[in-house]
Amino acid sequence: MTGTQTRPMRWQDLPAVHRIEADSFEQDAWSLGSFWGELAARPRRDYVVLDDESVLGYAGLDLAGETADVMTIAVDPQLRGQGHGVILLEWLLHRAVLAGARQVMLEVRADNEAAIGLYARYGFAEVHRRRGYYQPGGVDALIMRKEVGGDD
Repeated sequence: MTGTQTRPMRWQDLPAVHRIEADSFEQDAWSLGSFWGELAARPRRDYVVLDDESVLGYAGLDLAGETADVMTIAVDPQLRGQGHGVILLEWLLHRAVLAGARQVMLEVRADNEAAIGLYARYGFAEVHRRRGYYQPGGVDALIMRKEVGGDD
């Protein structure tokens, strides 16, 4: 990962981002139009890609005062397990602190064990469960929170 870097997401990245999105989330994938809308919502929304001459993954954050919400985070399925998700999550947490957030919230499918494990390693704890939230399939959504910033 010597040439790997995070950088702001640009509209030119959207085809690669959307491919990763579709490969990662299948039935729950955002549309290309949704990503355009998210980029248009800057500066409240902040998106980054992980780049190593091609887009390896991406992440986004909603910056709303003391609470920052993870909008999305994904790594190309063929590149998972190599630490890319860690880089993106650390970027999200750092960005939230810089924006003055005191907590970071996220929502994750209850059947996404790899993501839940990553979030737990970084101090996120489940605060709520939305039963049957993800359709079709009726998979629960876990709402997780991590305290950040402040006097830490």
